[in-house]
Amino acid sequence: MVQKPPSRSAPTISQVAAAAGVSRSTVSRAFSRPEAIGQATADRIRELAREMGYAPNHTARALSTGRHGNIGLIVPDVSNPFFPPLIRGAQVEADRADFCVFLGNSDENPSQEAKLLERFSGQVEGVVLVSSRLTDEQIIEAAQIRPVVLVNRDVEGIPRVLIDSSIGVSEAVAHLVALGHRNIVYVSGPSKSWSNRQRRNAFKRAVKLAGIEASIVYADMANYDSGRAQVPKILAAGASAAICFDDLMAQGVMGGLAERDVPVPARFSVIGCDDVIGATTYPALTSVSSPTLQAGRTAVSILLDRLEDNTSQDIRYTLDTRLVTRQTTGPV
Repeated sequence: MVQKPPSRSAPTISQVAAAAGVSRSTVSRAFSRPEAIGQATADRIRELAREMGYAPNHTARALSTGRHGNIGLIVPDVSNPFFPPLIRGAQVEADRADFCVFLGNSDENPSQEAKLLERFSGQVEGVVLVSSRLTDEQIIEAAQIRPVVLVNRDVEGIPRVLIDSSIGVSEAVAHLVALGHRNIVYVSGPSKSWSNRQRRNAFKRAVKLAGIEASIVYADMANYDSGRAQVPKILAAGASAAICFDDLMAQGVMGGLAERDVPVPARFSVIGCDDVIGATTYPALTSVSSPTLQAGRTAVSILLDRLEDNTSQDIRYTLDTRLVTRQTTGPV
């Protein structure tokens, strides 16, 4: 057992480094980036520091290095169930490196998102922007002030993690065609959403390849009420099935159909995207599954690597999706 120094003051990082036979920077990495020195070495140093009574002083580190040990995470709608798993993944990865996450909710408002970026700029070392509603030019400008990593936004030159919905949406169309559906509608989400554009384009390609009728109805918000409000347009299109931008809208569509005595899936089939509430709806929702937790972890990992080597790389990391079939799809 290592004895604490006789002084009543807390041990310094230099004392821990001397006791461990390593440099001060190695001790710092044991707390901030353990993977950079190897887990075994980091564990040994952290255990030694604990026995000595040492704890990293984030305030002192910020004063001496300008590094606060904080990163920002901005999402467009924290109440949307797509984002909590992503936030959790980001938090887990940040915590592994002893970083704190500042969470901002832009409420689908690009002006609010820009304000959050400005407020965060003096307190965080980098920012993860999720489904950003800013223009490409605004994002590039923000990345010149602080390191930025994007999730579900494809801007060349900015590191980004993209959930590729095209595979899952194509599987959804093929699934409905196999069930005999020949008129399918896509319920479109927010116009400034990169994910929505990707899903809408994948839908167009898939229905064209299948040679069936298709239409698109547009909504401004991705929520239950918005999906419910689209039902008259969906039925007017003569469709027998709908693929919705996300699970919340799909749930709203099912609610609107129930109000009009249109049973799902006996008379109408519904598919959502993201698969964040599919198993808990009634009937259980068929949905395109998205690896949201992994997206959060990957984005923070890329950001921390960016902070470590202080270089900007044009990383484009893609995660695939798949269709999860449940009880809201059936034959015509």
